[in-house]
Amino acid sequence: MRAVAIIPARGGSKGVPGKNVARVGGVPLVARAVRAALAAPSIDGVFVSTDDATIAAAAREAGAEIIDRPADIAGDLATSEAALLHGLDSLAARGIEPQVLAFLQATSPFIHSEALDGAVASVLAGEHDSMLAAFETYAFLWQRGEAGATGVNHDHSFRPRRQDREPHYQESGAFYVMDVAGFRASGFRFFGRVGVAEVPAATGIEIDDAHELESARALASLLDTPAPVDVDALVMDFDGVHTEDTAIVDQNGVESVTVSRSDGMGISMLRKAGLPMMILSREENPVVAARARKLGIEVSHDVQDKLPYLEQWCAEKGVPLDRVAYVGNDLPDLPCLEAVGWPVVPADAHPRAAAVARVVLTRPGGRGAVRELAEAIIAARG
Repeated sequence: MRAVAIIPARGGSKGVPGKNVARVGGVPLVARAVRAALAAPSIDGVFVSTDDATIAAAAREAGAEIIDRPADIAGDLATSEAALLHGLDSLAARGIEPQVLAFLQATSPFIHSEALDGAVASVLAGEHDSMLAAFETYAFLWQRGEAGATGVNHDHSFRPRRQDREPHYQESGAFYVMDVAGFRASGFRFFGRVGVAEVPAATGIEIDDAHELESARALASLLDTPAPVDVDALVMDFDGVHTEDTAIVDQNGVESVTVSRSDGMGISMLRKAGLPMMILSREENPVVAARARKLGIEVSHDVQDKLPYLEQWCAEKGVPLDRVAYVGNDLPDLPCLEAVGWPVVPADAHPRAAAVARVVLTRPGGRGAVRELAEAIIAARG
């Protein structure tokens, strides 16, 4: 392996408990980092250094190998460099001695794989000794002093136009790339000829608190490249997914709902493709079972605690949860959305449901959302 990526991800986060497995775009942060590294062709191996079993499991599922991180370098005061050096020593014990090390931070949810690949290639070619991900900025920086605030990167007595200024570069924190021999000699991530791997400014968010986590979740639908929905089973809520989440009540108190024929065609396509499917609903109304019979798929309704039922159904089908798409639209769906590999919501879903989704559909519930998802699943299955 000429180049490897190491992602330090300890389990003791205090600002956001469980931060490294918190989901952004429906995917645990550590898994997002692993996938970004795997998408860089110049990286030959991806390793996660962790002291936490949950993080390790999420990293393995995403395709990484694990380095067991000792407790003495996993506390609040431990440096990333200590974890990286320990990781390199662990790899050396396995007979792996790379020329270049890419250090990725799971707390940066939008790691730019193309820029990462370019940085690794540059260090491999000897063009730079170390590199950092950064974005261009023309911000005026200030510092406080006894005499008042003064400019840091500008003379505050003169205000030049943007086009008359040289840009500066702000670290995004997403990744750093280093020549291994130079890193071992210096013990720090910056040494020798330092290069900048420019990334889009929008990807520069780092997650250190709950507000930044929510901001990242809001950005995910804008920044993430839509991926084929490659799943082995589909489970759906009924109200708000197959319907508009409304009901018509006549003078006798009898409820009826409207559904989309387009959604019905989508289910027919998936049924012909052999995809296991089920409607799983809290709704008591027998209309749920009637619709499922019409669609020719399994149904369980009047199920108040849906997650255990979902887990049992998946076990019976022999489908792991990470290969399941669950479609829901509201707060009762959160446990199921958070349990599966492909949490999906219609366009009009509750914001908290949308925040944990991996896929936010462009169509609302009852108006083509299921058909849209069906076509994405069919496309992924070829």
